[in-house]
Amino acid sequence: MTSYTGSTIDHLNITATDIAASRAFYDAVLPVVGVEKLLDFPEAEDRPAMIGYGRDPKPFLWLVDGRTTDPNLHLAFTVDNRADVDAFYTAALAAGAVSRHAPAVHPEYHSDYYGAFVTDPDGTNLEAVCHRSTTATRDPNEA
Repeated sequence: MTSYTGSTIDHLNITATDIAASRAFYDAVLPVVGVEKLLDFPEAEDRPAMIGYGRDPKPFLWLVDGRTTDPNLHLAFTVDNRADVDAFYTAALAAGAVSRHAPAVHPEYHSDYYGAFVTDPDGTNLEAVCHRSTTATRDPNEA
């Protein structure tokens, strides 16, 4: 049987034009497929309200309040180690991307969240993220 594990896509943000209606919809529908609300960030000075859905402990679908931000498309890729995050960032800048956040640990997500964010030529927020400590690598057979 073919294995479909090991996706490189880590998470996706989508814009919700009515965050309350979207919350009610996804809260009702996603549990049917084993997905639950894991995080709920209120609007802050530096970001719109965001709701993270996934399978504990990892959110992989984010609703972003579209009332307070431009249309938001964010695609993140999981990489094996922090050097790959750095390489993604360097390659993206060399190809013409604009830096959003240089490679760094983002403890607001979790203690080993190491990511870099760039904007592509069409305005899409792209990210490479490693969820491992400085020495660990991702098992290629892992989902």
